[in-house]
Amino acid sequence: MTKEVISLPNWPDHPFSPAVRAGDYIFLSGSVGTVDADGKELKTVAEQTAQCFENMKRTLAAAGASLDDLVKLTVFLCDAAEFGNMNKVYRQYFKMPYPARSTVIGGLAMPGMLLEIEGIAYKPVDE
Repeated sequence: MTKEVISLPNWPDHPFSPAVRAGDYIFLSGSVGTVDADGKELKTVAEQTAQCFENMKRTLAAAGASLDDLVKLTVFLCDAAEFGNMNKVYRQYFKMPYPARSTVIGGLAMPGMLLEIEGIAYKPVDE
């Protein structure tokens, strides 16, 4: 099986790829939403959740896929009290049948990050 790095224009100099396709699966690195497309700082879990999914949309599009192709998501959330706020936005992006999902409560790598979301999509190469 070959691996294909999914690249994005203006990707910062991070030591990881936005996504990697391996066969029919696309593995997305953790998406954060601390700033919007205009560079405005996002300070609430709801804002950051929406921005995470917008970022994921862009990454998936670069791989020829969409949010509908996600089969598994992992949400890393700093504050368990914010679960409902995250879930409310989540429901705006996903309908039945939902992707499988895990939510982990804990600290994140950078100040200002309230959550991070990673995903796995299934999009056969032949489609």
